[in-house]
Amino acid sequence: MLDKGDKAPELTVKTGTGEMIELAQPKGKLVVFFYPKDNTPGCTKEAIGFSEALEEFAKAGTKVIGVSRDPMASHDRFTQKHGLTVPLVADEDGAVSDAFGTWGEKKNYGRTYMGMIRSTFLIGEDGTIIEAWKNVRVAGHVDKVLAAAQEA
Repeated sequence: MLDKGDKAPELTVKTGTGEMIELAQPKGKLVVFFYPKDNTPGCTKEAIGFSEALEEFAKAGTKVIGVSRDPMASHDRFTQKHGLTVPLVADEDGAVSDAFGTWGEKKNYGRTYMGMIRSTFLIGEDGTIIEAWKNVRVAGHVDKVLAAAQEA
C-alpha cells in the first residue's frame, strides 16, 4: 500500500459528475478515500461525512473523491439515496485500488477473502502523498483528514 511520501499513481479517473482528475497532478490538494461497498453502514456514514465537509475541504484548497469497485449505476443510486455530494469513482477494473494497494486480503468472522481495505490518501499539488490512513475506522475519520488538509 502506498504511504506518506510516495508519489500518487499516474492515473486519470472519471467521477460520476464527469470530471476527469489526474491523481499525480491534481491541481490542488486531493483526498482519495477508498471504501468497500455502496450502501453499507460504515461506507454510507463515511460518504455522508465527506459530503457534509466538502465546503470546508474546498476552503482548504482540497478536492475529495471516493473510490470503490462498485459500478457507476450503483454509485448513482447510492448518491441519490443518501443525498451525497462527494464525487465517486467506479474502479470496476481495479486499476486505481491496485495502484494504491488498497485491494487486499481481509478477515471477517474467521473467513479470509479479498476486498477493499478502507484507506484514505491526502495528495499534494505535486502528486506526493502528504498523509495516508490505513484500515480506517469511520468514527472521527473525516475530521482527521480535514485537519490534515487544512494544515498542509
